[in-house]
Amino acid sequence: MPEVIFNGPEGRLEGRYHHNPADDSPVALILHPNPQQGGTMNNKLCFNLFNLFKERGYSVMRFNFRGVGRSQGIYDHGIGELSDAASALDWMQTYNANARETWVAGYSFGAWIGMQLLMRRPEIDGFVSIAAPASEYDFTFLAPCPSSGILVHGTRDENIPANSVSKLSDKLNAQKGIDVDLCLIEGADHYFAKQQEDVIRHTRAYLDKRKA
Repeated sequence: MPEVIFNGPEGRLEGRYHHNPADDSPVALILHPNPQQGGTMNNKLCFNLFNLFKERGYSVMRFNFRGVGRSQGIYDHGIGELSDAASALDWMQTYNANARETWVAGYSFGAWIGMQLLMRRPEIDGFVSIAAPASEYDFTFLAPCPSSGILVHGTRDENIPANSVSKLSDKLNAQKGIDVDLCLIEGADHYFAKQQEDVIRHTRAYLDKRKA
């Protein structure tokens, strides 16, 4: 997976990118957890999501938000990080102008950024939000939610109570034309230490469902 350096709002951003040479290959962007809590693009779950989309024929990128690894800039409480994500999607679209689908997948803080990106980019067809921080951040901006997706959460998440994500799922599914799957992984905490394969399995099944 080639290392790439591309321009972001506050300087260079570092990423890892796999390109599918098919003219209309779909694209996927992977967003990592909170940099203030050690989140990077090398997070194991982000790495596994990257490989899942790669195996399914996507052109896919994971990258470091500003101030992480070799990415320039400093942490900006989500505001700048949203702009970073938009820049990453812009970069991918220059090499995949005819992509037939666009997906965003985020973990924790990255899920919050990814769902904000949905509101800015109408070309995003679907989302995967893992351990979405529904009890920490305001998700009322998803009104209306522009695309369908899946929420994956652990039943023993001590950081983000599962009921907060269940409520978010209910609110989104109440919107006309939106279908959001809620997948609760039994016994999993916020880090899915022993359930990485379960997360990938459920995500793969959801992608299969959407493709059907």
